[in-house]
Amino acid sequence: MSQILDRPEHRPALATRLAARPAVTAARLLAALPPRRIVAVLSLLRRGARPATYEEALAARRDVTAASTSCAGNYCLPRSLAVVLLCRSRGYWPTWCTGVRTPPFAAHAWVQVDGRPVGEGSDSVGYHLMLAVPPLPDRSRQPVTDEPDTALTHP
Repeated sequence: MSQILDRPEHRPALATRLAARPAVTAARLLAALPPRRIVAVLSLLRRGARPATYEEALAARRDVTAASTSCAGNYCLPRSLAVVLLCRSRGYWPTWCTGVRTPPFAAHAWVQVDGRPVGEGSDSVGYHLMLAVPPLPDRSRQPVTDEPDTALTHP
């Protein structure tokens, strides 16, 4: 999916764009790994982060696309990885997803919050999820029990 570059009046401040650059660089390195390794790394990184709101994830996506023209273009895997890494550096975690979109049939990676793709436009209806790394449940809001939590044993 192609995205038009942010217009200058919506461009974040230089300090914000510079803060996004390490996430973009790390995302490019992470994108070279096999899917199983990407999921393993993201599953470790999400620990301790609270679930992101849609607005927080959208702000991170805007910062990433302003910091990198390749992430603003057709490179959805590094863009989605950079968004989750930038969100994590800010203390929250959206759901990282990968799968396919139709039509036309193509592999795609995106970030979503509460089942809603972030910044993907109206054609996100054709997205079919294959892998996801959602935020961990907020354990501070759950009642304390003596039973082990089996929901956290699988990424």
